[in-house]
Amino acid sequence: MAESSGKPSVLFVCVHNAGRSQMAAAWLTHLAGDRIEVRSAGSSPGGTVNPAAVEAMAEAGIDISAETPKILTIDAVRESDVCITMGCGDTCPVFPGKRYLDWKLDDPAGQGVEAVRPIHDEIKTLVEGLIAEIAPEATA
Repeated sequence: MAESSGKPSVLFVCVHNAGRSQMAAAWLTHLAGDRIEVRSAGSSPGGTVNPAAVEAMAEAGIDISAETPKILTIDAVRESDVCITMGCGDTCPVFPGKRYLDWKLDDPAGQGVEAVRPIHDEIKTLVEGLIAEIAPEATA
């Protein structure tokens, strides 16, 4: 197992790892840079990332088209400081000392980009709050 980087780490979980968790991971990586380790996974991963999620993120200048859904593993939870489920009824294995959050978000599956944009915006706001809490930028 790799040594901890000393950075906070976050795992985003939704059933298919094709929409909400992919957008959240992309926002966190984009906004926090290398200050936070980011993972995403699903309990029943889809075959591809939701095209409407890819399009909504592309509109914000973030390319997630090369991402692929990944299976949720116990190791991914164990290696993360914060585990965030996306209002999808998924549960993570519980380990002492971890922080668990559930963000109540609509499911973008089967939705067009018009329906995904508000979910995308809500995820960005939640991610910004998370960054401010676990890895605030040093102010000059």
